[in-house]
Amino acid sequence: MTNSTTQTGLTVNTTEEKLTFVLIHGAWAKASFWDNTAAVLREAGHTVYAPEYAGHGDNIDPHVTHEQIVSSVVDYITQENIQDFVLVGHSFGGTVIAKVAEFVSDRVKRLVFFDAFIPKDGESLLDQMPAPVQQAFHGLIQASGNNTITLPFPLFRDTFVNRANLELAKQIYEASPAEPAGPLLHKLDLKKFYSLQIPKSYLFLTEDVAYPPAPFAFHPGQSSNLGVYRLIVSDGDHISTAYTHANVLAQKLVEAGRD
Repeated sequence: MTNSTTQTGLTVNTTEEKLTFVLIHGAWAKASFWDNTAAVLREAGHTVYAPEYAGHGDNIDPHVTHEQIVSSVVDYITQENIQDFVLVGHSFGGTVIAKVAEFVSDRVKRLVFFDAFIPKDGESLLDQMPAPVQQAFHGLIQASGNNTITLPFPLFRDTFVNRANLELAKQIYEASPAEPAGPLLHKLDLKKFYSLQIPKSYLFLTEDVAYPPAPFAFHPGQSSNLGVYRLIVSDGDHISTAYTHANVLAQKLVEAGRD
C-alpha cells in the first residue's frame, strides 16, 4: 500500500480504486455547497459531479415538485452517461437520491446518505419531524406568501452552522436561498426504493443538531430506516463543516463509498 497526502490534507492510498461521486445537496443550499469537498476529492483522483437540481440554485421556483427535482437529476445522470458511481445525498437530498436510485439502479455502485432524511414509504420529509416543528414549518410557509420556507437566522445559526464562528455563519446564511416548501411536504412512494439491493452507507456527523434530538436524531432516527447499512461517523455540524473541514468530509465520503 502506498499513501500520499494532497495539498488539501486528504490522505490518499495511491493504489486504491478511484471512485466516481454524484453529490446531491440539501435544502437551503445550492450545488456550490459541495465546491470545497469536490475539490479535495478531485485532487485525490476521484471523479465528481455536483449537479444543481430543478427549482434551486440562483433561480428558485416556489412551485417546483419533488418529482421534477428527481427527474432533473436522473436526466443529468443519463445525459452525462455516468456509470458505476456513488450517489450521495445530504439532508433533504436523501429523499432525492432514494427516488433517483429507483430510475438508475443499474448505474449506482452505492448510496451514501449524509445526515440525510430517509422517509418510510408513504411519508414526507416533514412527517419525520416532531409535531411542534411541523407546526412551525407550516407557519413559516404561510408567512412567506409564496410557498417557500426561510429559516430565522437564530435557528439557522444554532442548528445548521453551530460549529461556525459568527462571521462564517452569517456568510452562509446570507447565501442560503429560500426553500420551496412543496418537496418537503410531498409524501413519497418508496416501495421500489426499499426493494433495491444497492449497498447503502450512512455518514453521521456527531455535532449535527439540525434534526431534533433523540428519538428524532439523524442516527439512528433516520439511518435505521435503511435496514442493513455501513455506518461512518465523524465530528462536524450540518452545513459549515463542508466549508471549514472539506478534507475531513471528503475522506469520510471515500470511506462511505468504497467497496
